[in-house]
Amino acid sequence: MAPRLQSVLTCPRCGHRSEETMPTDACLFLYDCPGCGVLLKPRPGDCCVFCSFGDVPCPPVQAQQGGCGRSN
Repeated sequence: MAPRLQSVLTCPRCGHRSEETMPTDACLFLYDCPGCGVLLKPRPGDCCVFCSFGDVPCPPVQAQQGGCGRSN
């Protein structure tokens, strides 16, 4: 099954929600919240901001490959 490429990121500071397209060839480690301007970074143990703050994890995690740039 093809990975879902749309994920809604939710800012933990202001609650702003923004639908974003996830890259399939790179990780997104930093994201500026359009609501409050805070710079989001992955939580410890997560590979990217989509895995920490998105409603859909990144494509490698969806494919059970262990995360962005990692192999099992």
